[in-house]
Amino acid sequence: MEQNFDHLSGDEKLKAENDFLKMKMMLEQGAQFGSMTSDGLPAEIENQFLKNVMAFEEKFKDERKVIKLYERIGQPKHFEPVSAITDLDIASAWEALDNYLQQYDICLSVSSPKVTERELYRFTTEELFNYEMDDQHLPGWTTHFTYDEFYPDHEFENTNAAVSNCIEEILSVTPLEWMMNFKSEGLQLNQHTALTEDEFKIKVNLFKAAYDDITDAIVNVESCLFNELICTVSGNYSLNALYQNNNAFLSGNWKVDFEKDTDLGYWNIFSVTIDGINF
Repeated sequence: MEQNFDHLSGDEKLKAENDFLKMKMMLEQGAQFGSMTSDGLPAEIENQFLKNVMAFEEKFKDERKVIKLYERIGQPKHFEPVSAITDLDIASAWEALDNYLQQYDICLSVSSPKVTERELYRFTTEELFNYEMDDQHLPGWTTHFTYDEFYPDHEFENTNAAVSNCIEEILSVTPLEWMMNFKSEGLQLNQHTALTEDEFKIKVNLFKAAYDDITDAIVNVESCLFNELICTVSGNYSLNALYQNNNAFLSGNWKVDFEKDTDLGYWNIFSVTIDGINF
């Protein structure tokens, strides 16, 4: 797949070549680009970037080698088994191990507050050390691992999603645009059922549009309950809503229901109930 742009000159030639390189990468490597043009980025810089990426991909394809993370970090012998470390020393032991990993541009992060330093140390030495990874490294690149991807804390994740990506988004004056963690259809909002995402947004945004401002929103969580396929997070809220120089105090209970995608293992919101609000 080759193309000649000699009939063009200057930036036009570079831009045409850049579009061609992007198309080539999309077809051959599955690359994705938000647009076939890159406003604000000089064509010459974009051209060199695209060529560097393609060269790296070719080298990676031809010279791919898989090694264990333990080999990548020099096969250290000085890290003791987690069972040999006292509770008094575990914090400093994890800090030393974490710093050692960072020297090799390896980063391990965690989101769930339930995960202890002892568990991070155990996970790293007993599991992550044996993780097989591509033996490819470029200066300035960091290989990032997230503990939660190996051991998801669904209670923490669903509670956080219910509050941050649902209730707090609804109980603000900003129009609802993004619906992370939601199903795309078959949604329920209070008494309204079988809604699409767009229909759900319209009802929420009509509620928001009735007020000039929504302030002092407080969202509390009371419980997170699971069965095999359904998770229910519930709590209470309060807020002040301003309209035409009048102030309305709204409060009540809320409930967010999740349904488990049995194929992918994700939990998606399908029902939202907020007392005291007429959508």
